[in-house]
Amino acid sequence: MVLTEIDSQKFKDMVRAATHRMSKNSEFVNKLNVFPVPDGDTGTNMTLTIESGAKAVNENNSQVVGDLTEGLAKGMLMGARGNSGVITSQLFRGFYKSTTGKATLSAQDLADAFSNGVATAYKAVMKPVEGTILTVARVGAEEGKNKAAETEDVAEVMKAVVAGARKALKSTPDLLPVLKQVGVVDSGGQGLVFIYQGFLEGLLGEKDDAYQLDENEMDELINAAHHQAEAAQVQLSTSDISNGYCTEIMVDLEADVPNKQEFNLEEFRQHLSKIGDSLLAVSDGEVAKVHVHTEHPGEVFTYGSKFGELGKIKIDNMRIQHETIVENNEEKEEAVDFAVIAVASGNGIRELFKSEGVNRIISGGQTMNPSTQDIIDAIKKSGASKAIVLPNNGNIVMAAKQAAEVSDIPVGIVPTKTISQGLTAMLSFDPDASVEENVETMSEDLDAVVSGEVTRAIRDTEINNVQIKKNDYLGIIDGDISVDNPDLVAATVEMVEKMLDEDSEIITLMYGSDATESQAQAVVDQLEQKHDDLEFEIHDGGQPVYYFLVSVE
Repeated sequence: MVLTEIDSQKFKDMVRAATHRMSKNSEFVNKLNVFPVPDGDTGTNMTLTIESGAKAVNENNSQVVGDLTEGLAKGMLMGARGNSGVITSQLFRGFYKSTTGKATLSAQDLADAFSNGVATAYKAVMKPVEGTILTVARVGAEEGKNKAAETEDVAEVMKAVVAGARKALKSTPDLLPVLKQVGVVDSGGQGLVFIYQGFLEGLLGEKDDAYQLDENEMDELINAAHHQAEAAQVQLSTSDISNGYCTEIMVDLEADVPNKQEFNLEEFRQHLSKIGDSLLAVSDGEVAKVHVHTEHPGEVFTYGSKFGELGKIKIDNMRIQHETIVENNEEKEEAVDFAVIAVASGNGIRELFKSEGVNRIISGGQTMNPSTQDIIDAIKKSGASKAIVLPNNGNIVMAAKQAAEVSDIPVGIVPTKTISQGLTAMLSFDPDASVEENVETMSEDLDAVVSGEVTRAIRDTEINNVQIKKNDYLGIIDGDISVDNPDLVAATVEMVEKMLDEDSEIITLMYGSDATESQAQAVVDQLEQKHDDLEFEIHDGGQPVYYFLVSVE
């Protein structure tokens, strides 16, 4: 039977089925995501995006398909989340623009709508990358256009779109090296294939097994090692994330605000592109939606507020999010009788703690303090009968003590205020001793560790008689800012010199995600010229915020 048009009821069926298909496979898509960052929420974001559009469609009683596509596009824009969610909303904004006023959609109308969606989405992305959702959408639309030239059957056109999208999806690892590196297809592209498959199901009124992904095919999209690890994100380092905060805002362009400026989308995009990456800034004239990865979310808010009233602000710390994914993957470890739980950020630092006997890591640190509940959860998940917690930050000690007070098992808190103190404390841990004995012995040598941290100043100021200039490197010794220098290596060398005394023997240098091993070696080379009696160790800590963490013992 030839289906020559899509009426309003058929279109509603398509949207409902697509929403169900995306929601059902949301977690699978989450596990694929490694581009542009290994954050693991693409499936969730795309599901929330299409659910928002579906709600608008379901509440619309119009018999005109063009009215429904407008509702779908508006709803998806308002609910768009994440990089792939915003791009998906633009695909359907173009779809709506192509179908405006159409009571029903013919095969050619459907093909044209997909093609216009692709054109709109490509325009929305400042630097389109092939091997992503854009490629999947483009090839799917091309196949649909070709089929529309041969037939008036809308179902055949939709089948061609799905087939083209699936073909493109399988090619994404060949176009994007990071996908091939971990053996996955693009997560956003996979999400779009699920949406298109849902469209086909809704159009046919039944499942078409020829276009469904079964479990075996899902397994094929992930290589053996990756599938064993369950999530692609665990194969990449948190240091791969250069701009750590996924920042989203919606600007009501029609709202009156003081000193309101005239909105120009292209100028808006150009300005935001200087603040971060993975930028998507879109607008329908009434609202502007922004998604950007940045180190400075506040600058995004300040700029957006010049053009209207801000709404639906969202910030996700993607470094913490990624480490949580890694952490959850590690929860399969066997339970131990006596657990040691440490708070840390940075894959290298995590590995250092594990090598010294820590059983469980809680992601966190200076920029993200875990809550009392986070610590309680870690204690419970350890399955241990007793535990020691290393807070490794002065701001976390109180939360750790509160967790110990309400824990169902004996828990001791070693009041470590730095990563260096935590690593030193582990040297005294004895699994055969009691909680109280371990707390006492592990705490004894904390004062003998001098801890240094190198970070960057965000403003001009003066602290402890140190003149600080914005973007200079700061050397912080046991919590006090002691050094300001525009050169990273020089600042670190100067800080270490101030940390030394006549009893110093070992200097451990951990470089973070924004520093390099060669910079760490340059620091050591300069220090060795003056201190040939000292022993130096260099480790890739991978920590955010701090270029170097240094301990002197």
